[in-house]
Amino acid sequence: MLKVFLVEDEIVIREGIKNNIDWEREGFLFVGEAGDGELAYPLIQKTRPDILITDIRMPFMDGLELCRLVRQEMPDVKCMLLSGYDEFEYAKEGINIGITDYLVKPVSGAQLLAAVKKVGKLVEEERQQKEFLETFERERRENVELEKQKFFRRLVSGKKPVSALLKEGRELGMDLAAKRYRIVLFQIFAGGEAEGYSEEQNAAAGAVEEMAGELPEVLTVELGLEGWAFILKEIGEKPLEQILSGFLEKLRSTVEQAGPELEYFGGVGKETERISEFGRCYEEASRAFAYRYLRKRNRIILSGEEPVVSDEELELGSLHVGGLDRRAIEQFLKTGTRGQVEGFLNEYFQSFGKNIQSLLFRQYVTMDVYFTAVAMTEQFGCGSGELAGRCGDFRDISAVFATADQARAYLKKVLETALELRETASQKTYLSLLQEAKAYIEKNYDNEGISLNSVAASVNLSPNHFSTIFSQETGQTFIEFLTSVRMEKAKELLRSTSMKTAEVAFAVGYKDPHYFSYLFKKTQECTPREFRSKA
Repeated sequence: MLKVFLVEDEIVIREGIKNNIDWEREGFLFVGEAGDGELAYPLIQKTRPDILITDIRMPFMDGLELCRLVRQEMPDVKCMLLSGYDEFEYAKEGINIGITDYLVKPVSGAQLLAAVKKVGKLVEEERQQKEFLETFERERRENVELEKQKFFRRLVSGKKPVSALLKEGRELGMDLAAKRYRIVLFQIFAGGEAEGYSEEQNAAAGAVEEMAGELPEVLTVELGLEGWAFILKEIGEKPLEQILSGFLEKLRSTVEQAGPELEYFGGVGKETERISEFGRCYEEASRAFAYRYLRKRNRIILSGEEPVVSDEELELGSLHVGGLDRRAIEQFLKTGTRGQVEGFLNEYFQSFGKNIQSLLFRQYVTMDVYFTAVAMTEQFGCGSGELAGRCGDFRDISAVFATADQARAYLKKVLETALELRETASQKTYLSLLQEAKAYIEKNYDNEGISLNSVAASVNLSPNHFSTIFSQETGQTFIEFLTSVRMEKAKELLRSTSMKTAEVAFAVGYKDPHYFSYLFKKTQECTPREFRSKA
C-alpha cells in the first residue's frame, strides 16, 4: 500500500483528515502526522512516505519549505498542498519545487480522498515505468555481456579483419582504438579449502567490475567461470606500463578489501601495438595464467616473468619426490578445461627442469598424475577402471616412459579423458539443477519479482555461475527462457479466455501492460490483439 503522511497545524482539521477516512480500506497506509514542518521533517525521513499532504501556512517551517527539503532528499515523494483562498498566488510557487497538487480549504473528506487517489495512481504509473526501464536495462546488460564474450573470442582468434573488429567493438561500447595494448586474465577464488560459490566472492566480483568500469583505459569482458579478461589501452599521455602497474594494484587491493579469505590469480600478456596481434597477447596471458594451478595464489604473473626453473641435473640423493604438489593436478581437474590441458602439462613438465630427463623420475611423475586422475574420476562418480579402460594401463605400456614427450602425450590423454568424465558427470548434475530451476520458473513465472538472483538461489548457485551454466546448457539466457515461458502462458490465456490484455499481462508476471505488449510483439511478431483474432 502507498504510504501517506499529514502535516497540519490546526489539530481539528488534522484529526478530521486522519480519522474520517478509512485509509487502509481505500488502499493507503497512514504512517504519521505532525503540527508543523520542523517536527514533520525527521518523521518523514524515517517513514519515507509516498504522498505528503501538508498545509501551506504553518509556524516554524511552512509547507513550501518542507516540500522543498523533502523533494531534495526524496524526489519520488508526491507533495500535496492545502491552502486558503488568499494563499493562491503563494501556492503557485510550489510549481517550481514540483508540487503535484493543491487543494483549497475547506476540503471535504471525499474531495481529499479523490485527490489522493489521483496522485496515488500517478505514483503507481511512475513505479511501473521505472520497473519497466529497470527490467529492460537488466535484459540489455545480460545480452551485451554475452555478446562481449563472443566478440572477445573473435578478437583473439585473428580470423576477422581489424576494420570489422573495430566496428563490432564500437557497437558493444568497446572502443579499441589506442596506441598500445595489454591483455590481463584474472580470477577470484573462495580461498583456503573452500570450493564453489561464496557471498564474499560474489561481492568481490561486483567490486572488481565496478572498479574496472570507472577506468576509461580498461575494457572488461566477463568470461563466466574463468573470471575476466581486461584489455588495457594506452589512450592518453600516461604510458601503458604505468596504466598496467596501477591497474594491477587496484585489482589486488579490491579483492583484499572484499574479504581476507579470498584468493586471486592473474596472467598478463606482453604489449602490442596491433589489434591483429591480440591472439598472441592472449596466448601469452593464458600461459602465465596457467600457473594458477602450479603456484601459490595471490599473485599476478607477467608473460616472460614466469617462475624460473632450476637446470640442475637430477641427483637421486637430493630428490624429494614428496615435494611434488599433487594439489596442482587436483585443482586442474576440478576447474580446468580440455583446451587447457596441453598448456598445463607443458608448464607442469617445465617446472621439473632437467629432472624430467630421468626415467625413474618420469615414472614417478606419470604414476602420480595417473593415480591422482583415477582418484578424482572416482569423486566424479566413475568406476576406478574407467580411466584405464579408455587410456590403457601405463604398467602395460612400456613406451609411455621412453621419453619426456611420450610421457607428456600419455598424460595429455589421461587428463583430457578425466575432464571429459568430469564434464559428463557435471552435465548430469547440471541437468538436475536446470530441471529444478525450470520447475521453479514454471511455478513462479507469474511473480513479477522473479529474477536471475532468486532462481539461482533456489538451486544454491551464484548468479554468475548459474547464468553461465544456463546459457551453455539451454542455448538461451535466463531472461530469454523466462520470457518464452511467460509468452506461452500468455498465448494460452489469449486463446482460451476473454481476459483483457492488461489482465493477461498481470497474470503472467508483468505489471506494465505496455511492456508486455512490447515483448509480445517482439517475440511473436504480432500484437496480443492480433494473436487473439488469428486464434
